[in-house]
Amino acid sequence: MDNYTSSFNYTALGAALGAYTAVIAVIGILSIIAMWRIFTKAGKPGWASIIPIYNIVVMFQIVELSPWLILLFFIPIVNIIAMIVLVIMINIRLAKAFDKSAGFAIGLIFLNSIFMLILGLGDSKYVGISK
Repeated sequence: MDNYTSSFNYTALGAALGAYTAVIAVIGILSIIAMWRIFTKAGKPGWASIIPIYNIVVMFQIVELSPWLILLFFIPIVNIIAMIVLVIMINIRLAKAFDKSAGFAIGLIFLNSIFMLILGLGDSKYVGISK
């Protein structure tokens, strides 16, 4: 008698999970490289991109927002709204800091990893928010 569990292919599941993990790892490494280059272009230490929470503080400094806004992330319910609003604000201000268009800011919001790589590895120059 053949039951459902004996016909389940655990090898295929393992292969799929392995492939998924590899893709996520590659995206993570590329994101770190992009942030490292963006931080360097903005005159900040590149190594700050790999330190949790501190990389957010440095990003807030680059886009000229108060790092104290990070405290909003620790307030229940407010943190959900703050996260959405601040991510949009950071990406718009990051595009402006590198003298990019509103279309580029939309790309940063929706395809962040790709557009961060374009900023970091491309020839864009950091000009700051208050030019």
